[in-house]
Amino acid sequence: MNADHAVQDIDISVVIPAKNERDNLPVLLDEIAEALKEYRFEAVVVDDGSSDDSLEVLEAYAKQNGFLKVVHHQCSAGQSCSVRTGLLHARGTYIGTIDGDGQNNPAYYRQMIAAVEDGGERVGLAAGQRLGRKASVFKRYASKAANKLRGALLKDNTRDSGCGLKLLRRDVFLKLPYFDSWHRFLPALVIREGYEVVHVDVIDREREHGVSKYGIFDRALVGILDLFGVWWLRRRRKVIPEVVVLTDCDVSSSKEDH
Repeated sequence: MNADHAVQDIDISVVIPAKNERDNLPVLLDEIAEALKEYRFEAVVVDDGSSDDSLEVLEAYAKQNGFLKVVHHQCSAGQSCSVRTGLLHARGTYIGTIDGDGQNNPAYYRQMIAAVEDGGERVGLAAGQRLGRKASVFKRYASKAANKLRGALLKDNTRDSGCGLKLLRRDVFLKLPYFDSWHRFLPALVIREGYEVVHVDVIDREREHGVSKYGIFDRALVGILDLFGVWWLRRRRKVIPEVVVLTDCDVSSSKEDH
């Protein structure tokens, strides 16, 4: 089976970066299966160097559920790298991303798929925007300030770029430049490629098990540097060509001729 055919066989691949989420993942995977039961789908969990028994839990789940693919980082490489690893192992026409902590509800994927399909080829991304976010007051304040600064510089019209619930066309996702923390700038990067972004309001949920794997101050300086890096990338893209394919070759006919 060639790569193009493999992609056509899957409507949506859900990429789940996860570290030490053994108790949250089985419930989340069950929810994904229920939400996408009308589609041809797969779930790709990227275990980012977990120190608990997440791998054993995932391997046991995969034996009972053929839609699950498990990929493992030998050591933790971070959320952005995990999303990219999942993308490179995914086969779907659409790529969904979702956090492994269970705070995102995968039921919104149906609404996101409809929003992208209604927009046609001009839409490259459906981005979730959280309502009623379940986080500390200080974290919500810091996030709001960061989003305001990001919006002023990047003009991506996105209220909440940190929401892990997103849906992209796979061909668009593969065009985006990669760097650590890219998952926080997907709307701006998609717009840079000449596509539009649609937004879907989603209700945030409480974390049932475990603790957050990141804080505020450990990413603040890096986040500011990344922000200006993405601003520079957008300014350096002056022209987005409209590509028209005038002729194409028939590979099968060429083989027969020889």
